[in-house]
Amino acid sequence: MASLQDYYKSDCVPKLMENFGYKSIMEVPKVTKIVLNMGLGEAVQNPKMVDGAVAELTRIAGQKAVITRAKKAIAGFKLREGVAIGCRVTLRKEKMYDFLNKLVNIALPRVRDFRGVSFKSFDGRGNYALGVKEEIIFPEINYDEIDKIKGFNIVIATSARTDNEGRFLLKTLGMPFRK
Repeated sequence: MASLQDYYKSDCVPKLMENFGYKSIMEVPKVTKIVLNMGLGEAVQNPKMVDGAVAELTRIAGQKAVITRAKKAIAGFKLREGVAIGCRVTLRKEKMYDFLNKLVNIALPRVRDFRGVSFKSFDGRGNYALGVKEEIIFPEINYDEIDKIKGFNIVIATSARTDNEGRFLLKTLGMPFRK
């Protein structure tokens, strides 16, 4: 099976060049990175929760997750500076394309009552953000091994200048947008 990266080079680049009238291949937008972020508010009371989240995100991404810590103390949330409150992974190159392929073809179709992802989650510069409510849609996660279902955010950063270019790029890569 050809990888998503090969598909991008062979099929998506010519479609984007034709649709937007780019003169050079270097102008064609591409996916630059994918960031997975899991924020854990409950980790303030239960610090062991972060270890489970790091393990899950590492399994999903295929790359070690980094623990994120609080920058400021917030008394209302009983939060002290430096306390672990989440984890994140930044994927680039082959791992990024492998994850995007897995997200589009395996994980999203496993979501209950799935009708496609929203068109509205672009930021104005061609980057796309998506929230996943349950991490159990990924095949690496065993339902019996997790203590609590946690969601996480996925941000797909592109080199596109506008939302229209970013939307067309992700659509040609197979992202299932709502009708």
